[in-house]
Amino acid sequence: MTNSLSIPRDKADGRASRLFPALPVMAVAAGLSVAGNYFAQPLLGLLRVELGMTTTAAGLTVAAAQVGYAVGLGLLVPLGDRYARRGLAATLLAATGLLLALAGTVPTGWLLLAATGLAAVTSVGAQVLVPFAAELAPPHRRARDIGIVMAGVLAGGLIGRAVSGVLAELAGWRAVYWVTAVLLLVVAAVVWRVLPGGGGDRGEATRPLRLWRSTAALLVDLPALRRPITTAALAMASFTVHLTAVTLLLADSPYEWTPAAIGLVGLIGVVGPLAMPLAGRLVDRGHPRAVLVTGLLLAAAGWTVMLPAQNGGIAWLLVGLVLLNAGQTAVLNASQTTAYELRPHARSRINAVFMTLFFAGGAVGGALVPMVWASAHWTGACLLGVGLVALGLLTALAPRRRG
Repeated sequence: MTNSLSIPRDKADGRASRLFPALPVMAVAAGLSVAGNYFAQPLLGLLRVELGMTTTAAGLTVAAAQVGYAVGLGLLVPLGDRYARRGLAATLLAATGLLLALAGTVPTGWLLLAATGLAAVTSVGAQVLVPFAAELAPPHRRARDIGIVMAGVLAGGLIGRAVSGVLAELAGWRAVYWVTAVLLLVVAAVVWRVLPGGGGDRGEATRPLRLWRSTAALLVDLPALRRPITTAALAMASFTVHLTAVTLLLADSPYEWTPAAIGLVGLIGVVGPLAMPLAGRLVDRGHPRAVLVTGLLLAAAGWTVMLPAQNGGIAWLLVGLVLLNAGQTAVLNASQTTAYELRPHARSRINAVFMTLFFAGGAVGGALVPMVWASAHWTGACLLGVGLVALGLLTALAPRRRG
């Protein structure tokens, strides 16, 4: 199969492209870029012991990654509409590698907090690569190629959580950061070598301050952008509900599973990265609205199927998680591709707004779980998940205004 993003710039780069097809390189780079944001989650116990961190301080390393990522989305991702995305992505990947290497050498918990927070800011190189894939792909393969790079982003989060715990047991928690740092520096060099250049300074109209102002104004200037972003954010809010609720369910009676066993259930999330290219192919065939609605219906079905799990029906839980992950993947790909097509020359800015509100939706969903769980437990969580999906479905199916 020919890779649509293997675009040689000259003879030497042509040889490099044949050895390293551009699309897989972008997917791997995107996954490695975000993986570091999830390392601390399974390492909190080790960090408390080895760096003398309090439980609160150790927990803040996870929060710092989330805050840093949000800052990077707002400040760095829009720059892809002014500067050549290849150079910007390679620079951010290398910076993330160096900051993770620093995180692996720090003597105190607060320095680790600072290093991981800064690494999270530059880890948005992944979100520079996604609109880059959209720019390079031919129209008939655009959604598929976006889906492959986004699959790398999703896989990076899964692998980051899974591998960090295993590697820390084998070689210590510092090795987790050092190994990833080396891999990122190598991938940064490959990205610079393999991906096409182009772009560059795009003139007075897109100076950084103007870029940031225009990014902030996109939802006003481009009303059609509100629908795909709102739909995706509501779907993400629903999806995030299960991340907390499933843990609470399996830790309580009748399951009373260990944290390790609960973590294995999270591997079902691999359905998302695997399904992303398939969703992209269907979008490329001219069915973005059908893919979007189908994804929302799958997510709603997933929550409905999982409802009996509170009485020990683990099979219902597993089937529901598969449906939920597949549905979320379809919603994300269809919404993201639709948003990019609204203003092709502003894809980086659109991606900054899209992803900021997408993750904001997830934060809202996560914040609602403890309140619902306190009064209605698993049943309440399932109803909350379905309700958020229903709001997304209403948004997606609402009549479109002309103009």
